[in-house]
Amino acid sequence: MDFITVPFILLVIATFLCILLVFYIFRQRPFKQLHKALLAMAVCIMIICFGVLLQSIMFNVFGCNPIFFEYFIYIGTCLGPVAFIFFALTFKNTKIKFQKSYLLLFIIPIISLIVLWTNDFHHLFYVKYSSNINETVYGNYFIVHSLYTYILLFISVVILLRTSFKTSGLFSRQSILIALGSFIPVAINVLGTAKIIDMDVFLTPITFTIPVLFYGVAIFRFNLLNISPIALQRVVDVMSDSYLVLDTDENIVDYNNTFVVTFELKDVSIRKMKIFDLFNDSENVNNFKDSFYSAMKTGKTFSIEFYDASIDRYFNIELSPLYNKSIFIGSLVLFKDITQHVKDMKRLKDSQETLMEAERLASLGQLVGGIAHNLKTPIMSIVGASEGLSDLVKEYDASIEDPEVNAQDHHDIAHDMSVWIKKIKEYSEYMSDVISAVKGQAVVMSEADNIDFEVEELVKRINILMRHELNNALIYLNVSLNIDKTTKLHGDINSLVQVINNMISNSIQAYAGKANQNIDLTIDSKDENHLVISIKDYGPGLPDKVKDKLFTEMITTKGKNGTGLGLYMSYSTIKAHFGGNITFETESGKGTVFHIELPIVQ
Repeated sequence: MDFITVPFILLVIATFLCILLVFYIFRQRPFKQLHKALLAMAVCIMIICFGVLLQSIMFNVFGCNPIFFEYFIYIGTCLGPVAFIFFALTFKNTKIKFQKSYLLLFIIPIISLIVLWTNDFHHLFYVKYSSNINETVYGNYFIVHSLYTYILLFISVVILLRTSFKTSGLFSRQSILIALGSFIPVAINVLGTAKIIDMDVFLTPITFTIPVLFYGVAIFRFNLLNISPIALQRVVDVMSDSYLVLDTDENIVDYNNTFVVTFELKDVSIRKMKIFDLFNDSENVNNFKDSFYSAMKTGKTFSIEFYDASIDRYFNIELSPLYNKSIFIGSLVLFKDITQHVKDMKRLKDSQETLMEAERLASLGQLVGGIAHNLKTPIMSIVGASEGLSDLVKEYDASIEDPEVNAQDHHDIAHDMSVWIKKIKEYSEYMSDVISAVKGQAVVMSEADNIDFEVEELVKRINILMRHELNNALIYLNVSLNIDKTTKLHGDINSLVQVINNMISNSIQAYAGKANQNIDLTIDSKDENHLVISIKDYGPGLPDKVKDKLFTEMITTKGKNGTGLGLYMSYSTIKAHFGGNITFETESGKGTVFHIELPIVQ
């Protein structure tokens, strides 16, 4: 039993560990491609360990020729490096698709096995074989086999290390385990093959058990990216946002492909450039710089909007300082492209302005009939008064030399003239009010005039502009002013008149042509800082399907006769231009009341 030495015991332990690892990997669920690759490596090492262990026992106990066991051992030895390269590729890419070109990797291992199994005929693999590697004399082909094996091992180690450094960091536990596991067996076997150190057959399987165990620990114990080690660069390259990583001197040390594509830098090397050399031509670079240095100084994340004229794009830039245990190590600059959002908001604003103008034009169109009616009556009255005055002038002229005309007759003629003049004055003042109100509504289409105005003036304009529509529909507007009429509001009075008139028009239309109905316009105080204007009708109420959408969508209950713009735009006007709010209450069969809440000028 002299062959039971420390290396033999270590080999038994290594074999046992390989068997346990194979079973452990095989039981993993879900069984991913990385598991399969690691399992292939473990099986190859297990073949080597088991073969060498069996070779030692059979040779020392029964005197069997050890070369026969070498034929089995080399199945694992030849295929192990191929399994190693597949493990490295899977580790790098998470998942690989097997290609026909990968079959080329098996050519040398298969040739090596054939040459080994037929070695007695040509001695190309071994001229003299011994379990002590230092006593072994290699054949010419062994050089090809060894060179190919170490090339695959070297490439695999490089892929593993680079991927681990990128995904986990240079000094992470995963990277350290992978580095040690890769370096130890390769270094020992290179030294042993070159006969620099004494090496027997036990050392190879023992040393190659180390990386498999280390990789297993790195993956299973430390949950290396949940067995999905997607390379960090692959992750950031598919991000929709661009980013830059800067060192402490503001030099660019890393970036993703999205940044290159977004800023059209395909033929420009930006690594080690200073960030502001890259954006120096931008118009608002000074704001960028100020925010950047503020973030670095305070240690807080800053966000700014930035426009790059060279590519005509808008960005929301997030500037974040990076620290490692309170030590400033650099900065992260994240660029979120908001160009489409900015353009959409501009189009929305333009559309809103267009819709507001369209609604105002529609309101003015409704007023045209009212203007004609409101002006026609006083004009005809003025014409009649003028005719009456003309008749009185003629009568007075004829009476001057009439001896029968006394002083009382002159007084009567003067009195009649005064009556007609008074009527002309009243009609002229009414026409002036109508013209002023209509002119105000026309001016608001092109220029908003935010001023302080009194509630009395507001009610006066509403009465004038809605009189014709109310009279035509035979609807009565009952105005209740439960607040000081000199109470002031601030804003564009014409816009507010339009909003209230639109609601009154809606109330008129709610009666669907039914005459002799009432609409209540009530102005009351809510508190010392706000008043409420309420417009109430006693119609059928609003249907349930429009209640939740009344102020958020352009909907209408009037079918083809409505646009849905009125309340939608009214709500936007009160919110945006008056700092107020609109609410409503409705009950089926009992009517609807709209409340406009506005701040009072103190």
